[in-house]
Amino acid sequence: MTKKLLTNCVLFDPRDGTLAANTSILIADDRVAEVSGQPIRVSADETIDLRGRTVIPGLIDCHVHVNAVRVSSGLAATRVLPASFVAAAAASIMRGMLMRGFTSIRDAGGADRGLREAVEQDLFTGPRLFIAGRAISQTGGHGDFRERVDLSEPCGCAHMMNGIGGIADGIPAVQQAVRDEIRLGADQIKIMASGGVASAADPVHFMQYSRGELDAIVDEARRAATYVMAHAYTPEAVSRAIEAGVRTIEHGNLIDAATARLMAEHGAYLVPTLVTYHALAEHGSTLGFPPAMLAKLGSIIEVGTRSLRLAQEAGVKMAFGTDLLGELHQHQSREFLIRAEALSPLDLLRSATVIGAEVLRMEGRLGVVAPGAYADLLAVDGNPLESLELLQEQGRHLPLIMKGGRAIKNTLDG
Repeated sequence: MTKKLLTNCVLFDPRDGTLAANTSILIADDRVAEVSGQPIRVSADETIDLRGRTVIPGLIDCHVHVNAVRVSSGLAATRVLPASFVAAAAASIMRGMLMRGFTSIRDAGGADRGLREAVEQDLFTGPRLFIAGRAISQTGGHGDFRERVDLSEPCGCAHMMNGIGGIADGIPAVQQAVRDEIRLGADQIKIMASGGVASAADPVHFMQYSRGELDAIVDEARRAATYVMAHAYTPEAVSRAIEAGVRTIEHGNLIDAATARLMAEHGAYLVPTLVTYHALAEHGSTLGFPPAMLAKLGSIIEVGTRSLRLAQEAGVKMAFGTDLLGELHQHQSREFLIRAEALSPLDLLRSATVIGAEVLRMEGRLGVVAPGAYADLLAVDGNPLESLELLQEQGRHLPLIMKGGRAIKNTLDG
């Protein structure tokens, strides 16, 4: 057993928002063994003096697409790229996330078991990866990336083999699609329940999948001991998904107060992804994002942080998400600053730690620095409760990044 001792920490606990000075943390292999306000007397293999820096749990991004390696053509780009290139580019994207302090991520469509295992076996350096496999979409839905002049027949088994999503229509087909993603190793199931920005044929307000199809999808996921996450924007689309038993709503920009209350009543989570709209509006045209898709951004951006305020007032738990594409992944941490227009730093840090862990169903194991949890933690040059700028600049202010007790980055002596 390898033991590491961190001393002279100011430990942030997101569960109650407290900061505890003069804390010591003992790590045994990949787990936190002990946290104490008194010196820990132990023969450690390595002792790291934090010299008063703030230690926070590793961050969690609950909505990423690590296979979305190019902004041009939106989420459809992976269909026309070699799988080997996509995997290599995804490895670079994941490394960048880890170096920004994101030690766990939930992929919302595209990543497969191979990427997850490559990270687990240290073939790629990246965050813990929780995969949805291919997102499930109806014909003409947000996961159908055929051009509007494309008359080819969709095929879930081949048409989008290297893509973000697959197509399934009707109850038997969606049941089979869920079962197949479970067979392939999905941690959760992703569906498209409304129109979206990065697809050609579906305006944002389109509702997708019938109630019967939604019920079947949720039932299949539950019987496989997992859950459904749904891309949805409008009150109508969100409400139908929640009533069918969907556990997490992705985006949700256009929700109203009644829908937020419904989410709270059902214990559903909201995963806003505001940074992707800002980044696309600012850089999408230059990077080749299709004009027709850029035109959809207006109605999404103009509501700004309204959905955050409505959700908070209703008591909906919100996790941190970004949904960035290709070259825009560098803006990941900017989500904190955008949300800060409506939420406090404590709320934001909780969204990216303990609430993210709840979404991943990893309570007590991720999102906290506590005995029994994975030793995923960050040392910060200052107090992020006072300045969220400390989480910006690609990890510049994070001299220590640990994942599973291993120092991915350590510049404390630099």
